[in-house]
Amino acid sequence: MDLLHWKLFPLLALLASFLFFFYIQDSSKSSQSGCSLFPHSHYWIASKRIVTPQGIISGAVEIKGGSIVSIVKNKDWSGKFKQVVDYGNAVVMPGLIDVHAHLDDPGRAEWEGFPSGTKAAAAGGITTLIDMPLNNFPSTVSTETLKLKIEAAEKSIYVDVGFWGGLVPENAFNATALEALLDAGVHGLKSFMCPSGINDFPMTDARHIKAGLSVLAKYKRPLLVHSEIQSLVESHLETKDGGGDPRSYSTYLKTRPPSWEEAAVRELLTVTKDTRSGGPAEGAHLHVVHLSDASSSLDLIKEAKRRGDSITVETCPHYLAFSAEEIPDGDTRFKCAPPIRDAANKEKLWNALMEGDIDMLSSDHSPTVPELKLLNDGNFLKAWGGISSIQFVLPVTWSYGQKYGITLEQLVSWWSERPAKLAGQHSKGAIAIGNHADVVVWEPEVEFDLNEDHPMFVKNPSISAYIGKRLSGKVLATFVRGNLVYKEGNHAFAACGFTILAT
Repeated sequence: MDLLHWKLFPLLALLASFLFFFYIQDSSKSSQSGCSLFPHSHYWIASKRIVTPQGIISGAVEIKGGSIVSIVKNKDWSGKFKQVVDYGNAVVMPGLIDVHAHLDDPGRAEWEGFPSGTKAAAAGGITTLIDMPLNNFPSTVSTETLKLKIEAAEKSIYVDVGFWGGLVPENAFNATALEALLDAGVHGLKSFMCPSGINDFPMTDARHIKAGLSVLAKYKRPLLVHSEIQSLVESHLETKDGGGDPRSYSTYLKTRPPSWEEAAVRELLTVTKDTRSGGPAEGAHLHVVHLSDASSSLDLIKEAKRRGDSITVETCPHYLAFSAEEIPDGDTRFKCAPPIRDAANKEKLWNALMEGDIDMLSSDHSPTVPELKLLNDGNFLKAWGGISSIQFVLPVTWSYGQKYGITLEQLVSWWSERPAKLAGQHSKGAIAIGNHADVVVWEPEVEFDLNEDHPMFVKNPSISAYIGKRLSGKVLATFVRGNLVYKEGNHAFAACGFTILAT
C-alpha cells in the first residue's frame, strides 16, 4: 500500500495542480465578467460618428485587452468582423477626464464617497477623474493620508481615479515631505489662496506657492490653485448686521467680488515667471482652477501666457450654464466659490473658451449632505458652497454650448485631450491606437428632463442645481479600459476601476 501511495502521489499532485489552475482561471473570469456588462475582451465598437485626433470618421474601433488596437474606416470593416457593437449614428468619443472633483472619501463618505461618485461619473461619460485632496478627512497632505485615500478607493471605484496632493503651510517649505508625497504617486499639488472651509487644509500665499513650484519642477507636475484672495473690507459683509438679505443671491455675490480673483491671479503671476524656459522652476506648471471672472483675471492670465509662463486655466459648466440674475432667492443649490456671476460675464467666459483663452473644463463636483446646504433656510451666507454636477457635465456643456456653435472636436479638447495632458495621462484622452479603451457613447440630439422620472445616480439629488432642467445629450454607454461599466441605466456588477498613480 505504501508503494502504491508513492506511485499515486505525483499523479494526485498533478491533478490538484490542474484543478487549482482551472479554479483560478474560472475565478478570474468570473471576477472579470463582473467588471463589464459586455462579455468579451476582444471586440469592435462601430459608429458613423467616431471622434479621433484625425477628425470624425465612420468606421470601427478595435478593442483588445483593454486597449485600442486598431481604427478602421467604414469601407474597410463593414461586415468583416465578429463581436461588433454597432451604435449607428451615436457619437463615439474618448471618455471625459475630470481633473477637479471632490469625492470626500475617506472620512465624509456620507457627502459622496468613491462608490457613488464613480458610478455617477460613469453614468455621465467620465472615465477618469483626479480627486481633490480636501473635503475628505483627513486631507491628503502627506504620504500617510494619501495611503488612506488609496485604500478607500481600491475595489470601490467604477472609473479610473487619480489623486492630487495638498500644498499647505505645514509642508510647503519641507521639500522632503513634498517629494515623498509626489514619489508616492500624486499627480500634482493643490492649494488655496483663501480659507478653504476645511480646518486641516489652511490657505497658502505666494511664498508657499513659490516653494511648491520649485519642488514640482523636478517632477514636471502641476500646481492647481484656488485663486481668490479675501478682502477684509468686502468679507465683512458676511457678518455685518444689515449687510443685505442672506436669502438673496446678490448679497452673497457681493461678498466674493471679481477683485478677489484678480488679486490672487496678480499675486500668482509674481511667481509663475519662474516657470518660463530657463527659469528656476522650469518644468513646473501652474493651473488656475474654476475661473469665474472673465474680465481682469482672465486678461492677466492671457498676458502671462504671452510672456511664456507655464500656466493654464479651467472653468466649469455651472459658470457657463447659469447667471446671477436667474438664481432664485434662497436657492442655495447654486452657492459655490468663486460665485456664479452675471449674464455679461457668462458671455465673456463662453467667448474665451471658444477662442482658446480658457484651456479646459472641469466639474468642480463638490457635494455635501442636504442639511449643510440649508435648503429650507435658504441662507446663502451660511450654506455650504459647492455644485453637485458630475453626472451632468457632458449634456450641460453640449446643451448650453449650442448657442455658441460648439463642435464635438472642441468637447474632446476641453474634456479629454487637455485634461489628460494636465494630469500626465498619456494613454488617455484620445481614441488612438495604443491608448486605453476609455470611451463614451452618447446621442447629442436626444433631449431629456432632469426630473423624478429620470434615472439618477447622484447620492443627494436634492442639492444639484441642474435638477429641473431640460438637456440634450443622452449617455448610452461608458467603457473604461474596455470594460462596459455603464449601459443605459445599469452599472457593472463589480467596481473594477484602477487607482492611477504618477510615476
